[in-house]
Amino acid sequence: MGWHQGLLVSFDLETTGTDVERDRIVTAALIRLDADGREALRDTWLLDPGVPVPEEAAAIHGMTTAHVRAHGQAAAEGVEQIATALAAALEAGLPLVVMNARYDLSLLDRECRRYGLPTLAERLGRQPAPVIDPLVLDKHVDRYRKGKRTLQALCRHYGVPLEAAHEAGADAVAAAAVARRIGERHPAVAGTALAALHALQEEAAAEQAASFQKYLRRSGDPAAIVEAAWPLIPYQRTRERPEELELDLSGPGQGQKQG
Repeated sequence: MGWHQGLLVSFDLETTGTDVERDRIVTAALIRLDADGREALRDTWLLDPGVPVPEEAAAIHGMTTAHVRAHGQAAAEGVEQIATALAAALEAGLPLVVMNARYDLSLLDRECRRYGLPTLAERLGRQPAPVIDPLVLDKHVDRYRKGKRTLQALCRHYGVPLEAAHEAGADAVAAAAVARRIGERHPAVAGTALAALHALQEEAAAEQAASFQKYLRRSGDPAAIVEAAWPLIPYQRTRERPEELELDLSGPGQGQKQG
């Protein structure tokens, strides 16, 4: 049985923007899905990020500054709960589906550091794995397909319903369904053991970043640098060159994190 036929845990964030160093978590969802795709467990969070939610972000995910201040839990408390839940899932050996993991997991890492909390890697004693990223896998199996690679676009391509785009729970469920469809359509991917699949995505993400960087440099930005690390951007790297670094989002936030 391939990984796509088993239990999956899917994670999604909605945030104040697209900068992993500066932006904050607004909502989060961690959903465990049975082999048939039915929800077995759903954890969701609404945080008061402690900063205003930009109007352009609120217009996408619907969480205004007034709403999060009235109804959100303290950010440090929520970040601790999110990191604890993610660590428990990975410690149990469950595959973690994250659309554009490079963004979500890096931003969570920075939030933990912001509040003096153990990072996900510190809780695990290793880097987060195994992670399944529909964005990376889709680009790997269908490299030359034209068009956007947002979560909405992938849902349309793979015939996955997405009823409430930019709601963290709906996005998490849809991302898991897209991952399963990729497995169904590509037996070589489905038959890859989780550890090997994680390693494959590390290599694929680096290749995709190099290709995007080459494109940007050809297109008039000779100094463009596209982050190659996956699923987590090293902390010191972004601190050393925050103004230069670009994420290969193929359209900001695959899962549109600011949207």
